[in-house]
Amino acid sequence: MSDTVRLAIVGCGGIAKAHLNGYKALRQKGYDRFVISAVCDPVHARGDEFAKLISEFQTDTPKVFTSVDALLKARVCSAADICTPHYDHHQSAVPCLDAGVDVMVEKPIGITVRASRKIIEAGEKRGCIVATAENVRRYIGERAMRWAVVEQKMIGELRMFFVQGTAWSPPDLSREATQWRVDRLYSGGGPVMDSGAHYMDTVRHFFGDVDTLFAHARTFEKLEFAHPTRGQVAATVEDSWMATFKFKSGLIGVWSFSRSAPGTPFKHALYYGSEGSMEDKDLFHHFCWTDGELTFKDGKKKSLKDIEVAYLLTLSEEQRQRLFPFGLTDGFSIECWDFVEACAHRRRPEVDGWDGLKAKAMSEAIYESSLCGQAVKVDDVLAGKVEAYQRPINELWKL
Repeated sequence: MSDTVRLAIVGCGGIAKAHLNGYKALRQKGYDRFVISAVCDPVHARGDEFAKLISEFQTDTPKVFTSVDALLKARVCSAADICTPHYDHHQSAVPCLDAGVDVMVEKPIGITVRASRKIIEAGEKRGCIVATAENVRRYIGERAMRWAVVEQKMIGELRMFFVQGTAWSPPDLSREATQWRVDRLYSGGGPVMDSGAHYMDTVRHFFGDVDTLFAHARTFEKLEFAHPTRGQVAATVEDSWMATFKFKSGLIGVWSFSRSAPGTPFKHALYYGSEGSMEDKDLFHHFCWTDGELTFKDGKKKSLKDIEVAYLLTLSEEQRQRLFPFGLTDGFSIECWDFVEACAHRRRPEVDGWDGLKAKAMSEAIYESSLCGQAVKVDDVLAGKVEAYQRPINELWKL
């Protein structure tokens, strides 16, 4: 086992604060296998503010850097938690890995399949840990539902699912964090790949790999924003889509969503097996929150809370500590603990780079299918054989 993991947080924006709260919760439980030795953000004031927050729950104040190059030259970290915008994931992660620094990269792991592979290959070359920061599958609700439906087969053999939602919820383009998200060249895609990355990971975790995918993605609302250096920029990501899945297992499903549907909002998520159905109340984050239930052929129901209680009773003490360390049930705390433990013990993280890439390829397949107007094999997208949608993004970032 390695000594204390010296951790750097790269990127000090919104999602980094969720990670920070995860590390703080671990420290409050007495977990001291890590120290946050550095923070890195191009805006020094933002990094400095972040360092001060960290000094409130650990003895040492982290050093502040404004570039990954400077961070690595200082040799103050053995692991890095990458929380930068999508376009920067490979630009920050690869130099860290080349320097022998383990990384956990926020979802989606890379802006394109090529970018994601570049990260994974850099890790494999140096024998470093590459983890994907996926918090959703770690919540108790999601773990419990997977146990009930996949392991215990409470609703029998899975047959089909229908996950659909519409609403009028245009993005707030006055926010910097929203502006890069609606520019395909900087985000890689819209909600299919942003919040949708959570759903794709969950779908794959529950139901296995997708064989074929057919989709239509559209941008109904023509939005623009004023960028300080690039002038007037038009939003170029989807705001609506309809996608059909055929899994290698034979399961079929529909996933559709729109944030550009004025009028009556609509939402449901239902999964059907040979003996009943599973209902969810959240279209993107799946079973990690507080609602959902099973309904059986005879009309009887089982709530998510009842399933959670039954699931927890099946776990040994060792399993509880591994799945919910120190009794924590927050997905961010658990993903941070898992990353530190993977670095310390040189073991595979629960969600590694390949897991992140395989989930990402499902999102990319939606874009690729919509562009070519045909069904695509997810394995072809994963292998880089189908990448027309991603080509201009790869060209911009020289991938």
